[in-house]
Amino acid sequence: MNNKMNENNFFTNNNWNKTSCQNLVTKILDGFDDGELYLQESYSENLVFDDRKVHNSSFDITKGFGLRGVLGEVASYAHATDFSEQALKKAGEVVSSIKKLAKPVHFDLEHSNIKHDLYPSINPIEEFSFQEKIEIAKMIDEYIRSKNSFVKQVTVRISGSRSLVQIIKAHNESCFDIRPMVQLVISVTLEKDGKLESSGEGRGYRGGYKTLFTTKNWQIMADDIIETAMIKLGASPSPAGEYTIVLGAGNPGVLLHEAVGHGLEGDFNRKKTSAFSEMMDKQVASKGVTIIDDGTIPGHRGSINFDDEGTPTAKNTLIKDGILVGYMQDRMNARLMKSKPTGNGRRQSYAHQPMPRMTNTYMLSGNASQADMISSIKNGVFLPKFAGGQVDITSGKFVFNANLAYLIEDGKITSPIKGATLIGSGPDVMKKIRAIGDDMCLDKGTGVCGKEGQSVPVGLGQPSLLIDKVTIGGTKL
Repeated sequence: MNNKMNENNFFTNNNWNKTSCQNLVTKILDGFDDGELYLQESYSENLVFDDRKVHNSSFDITKGFGLRGVLGEVASYAHATDFSEQALKKAGEVVSSIKKLAKPVHFDLEHSNIKHDLYPSINPIEEFSFQEKIEIAKMIDEYIRSKNSFVKQVTVRISGSRSLVQIIKAHNESCFDIRPMVQLVISVTLEKDGKLESSGEGRGYRGGYKTLFTTKNWQIMADDIIETAMIKLGASPSPAGEYTIVLGAGNPGVLLHEAVGHGLEGDFNRKKTSAFSEMMDKQVASKGVTIIDDGTIPGHRGSINFDDEGTPTAKNTLIKDGILVGYMQDRMNARLMKSKPTGNGRRQSYAHQPMPRMTNTYMLSGNASQADMISSIKNGVFLPKFAGGQVDITSGKFVFNANLAYLIEDGKITSPIKGATLIGSGPDVMKKIRAIGDDMCLDKGTGVCGKEGQSVPVGLGQPSLLIDKVTIGGTKL
């Protein structure tokens, strides 16, 4: 692998030059509202250590380009793994075929010259040898087994990648980025008295393995996982009904991501298929609720120096003090809505078209303490962690699974419960927030967002929240 890869290598490795490519792209995109050539070369690895041995390992190299032309509401796209002048010309013929089928929409988009430097241009894959990564996985496995006699299975997943991205637009516009990513995920299954319970945790960021692989870091992860699994072994089935709830800080921000974030993406609102359509400048959440999408947090999983259309990422306020003030926009939807691109045009790879997507989405802190929230509740549920969920964008209705939950009785956290699900509507729940904690934190860096078959890395977070009258689905008979 070439650790000194730069933007010129895309061309020299294919016996071509950037100037000729730039001229050809300008020619192809003449007459379009917008468009770009997206070049990508990615290196990725994955190691799964399971049941005290290497269960799976892989290394992958992907290279290719995607060419897009945008005309009005229509985007034409062609992609290939052969990056050559001949392949680009052929892709240009395909993309240009829509010129007689669509009408332009003339609107000058704001242009930003901001340049970010949010993560190091390193190659994480080469920081440790494959054997060293196996030894680290073994140490984690042995540590967990030494800490608890009920361990039945330990799984350690190590993954890293380095993606080189070059975007070329008409009229000598171009940008280049090297995007690293690493992740460590540990999961454990305990067995006691014939009962099985599992727990897992992951951490990751845009950077190298060195921070992830410190003994202190993975031991903290392992201890938390074992503790959670042990609590779940003694948990009772969750009751069902309507409860006042307290959400923990950090990970429960997946509620914001799914139930609110997706509904604030530009394409859904342009097409009026979001529960937040035509709600701009209106009260959509309780006072005090401010929600941000920020792609500029150094090193965080959802951060990128520029989005996959070449727009610099930004710190965008979506909801301010309960009022809807902004949507997340790519360039096409911004043009059609006569707005500005916000740096949220993202794609999974060169083989996919960009669309409005979240980066790092979170709610700002308030001034309440989690302890005060809990002490104010006579009969409720505390949900410190979610395991995932799903939402209907049009209605805003959602279902989330709690990884772990507790009853709140007479102002105190009491019995742990399992099988709890949170059921409701995003716009409705946002208006039921009664207190906002002073403890906002982001997730640990493992978020993946799916939309229309594409997956991209994201971050999320929130402070603790007290929410009135939310439906809990339970398993108690």
